[in-house]
Amino acid sequence: MNEQPHQISPTSRFLLSMAAFVVVVAGMKAADTLLIPFLLSLFIAVISAPPLFYLKGKGVPGGVAMILVVGMIVVTGVLMAWLVGGSLDDFTNNLPKYQESLKLQSTNFVTWLSTLGVELNVQTITTYFNPAKAMAMAGKLMGGLGNVLTQAFLILITVIFMLLEANAFQAKLKNHAESPERSLARVEAITSSIKQYMVIKTSTSMLTGILIGLWLWFLDIDYPVLWGMLAFLFNYVPNIGSIIAAVPAVLLALIQFGPQASLWTAVGYLVVNSLVGNVIEPRFMGKGLGLSPLIVFISLVFWGWILGPVGMFLSVPLTMTMKIVLDSNHDTRGLAAMLG
Repeated sequence: MNEQPHQISPTSRFLLSMAAFVVVVAGMKAADTLLIPFLLSLFIAVISAPPLFYLKGKGVPGGVAMILVVGMIVVTGVLMAWLVGGSLDDFTNNLPKYQESLKLQSTNFVTWLSTLGVELNVQTITTYFNPAKAMAMAGKLMGGLGNVLTQAFLILITVIFMLLEANAFQAKLKNHAESPERSLARVEAITSSIKQYMVIKTSTSMLTGILIGLWLWFLDIDYPVLWGMLAFLFNYVPNIGSIIAAVPAVLLALIQFGPQASLWTAVGYLVVNSLVGNVIEPRFMGKGLGLSPLIVFISLVFWGWILGPVGMFLSVPLTMTMKIVLDSNHDTRGLAAMLG
């Protein structure tokens, strides 16, 4: 009599999957100091791979192409550190002064409302609606991103090894895969979609950061380069990223020049993000590479909780990569559609 193989019930399979998910998330949370530089290195390597392959396709020797691309990465990193480093330190030092000014303006606003007959409790308002907390959060966010600069050498070395491995990956796949042509075509389709998304998103994010920085410089708001960099980073987070990036600059404009300057700052953010996000980006990106607003928000909270400020910055690229990988497999294409 043949024994029937034991089959796991759907409920048990679901519970095992959830338990494995919890274990993986706990491990990622515990290893965030190692995971953050690795993910940033992977992010930079994906952006740097197309120029490397382009140079090699034009007949440039592999070693020379690698040196040129790595040199471009180093120059970009040094330029960013030089432009942002001083502003970040200055903003951090002045943060307590900005917080006190915002508290004073909040109190004056409540007092002005009381003269119009609108009675509000000052303590209650400042407890639950305190703009100074938003400014403090911006300082914490920029500080977390600034800490990444201390790991720049480790990230650069990791990027170099990833780019070197990218050259040998196709040969390894051909030698060891059961069906090399099919596996190679699938991997190339996935990597091509990821590279397309990352290159287009990085280009539009750079345009957003430059336009925001120029607008704030025109309005004479302090640290325009810093806020332009923040707009560049959070343009990777659609829908709510532009709001997060705009809050500290709008509050700083309120502190410096009053409500009118704050309004013009907000208008500038609205115009730039509407132009880039609703006109330019969809024209190149296409509708197939979008994420549900709910998924964007959940991924922002999830990756921000695991990896901190860097996780918020990488949340949508990581989720977008997951969607592309799921969409490449017929069995998981339904899950990719749920994310879209």
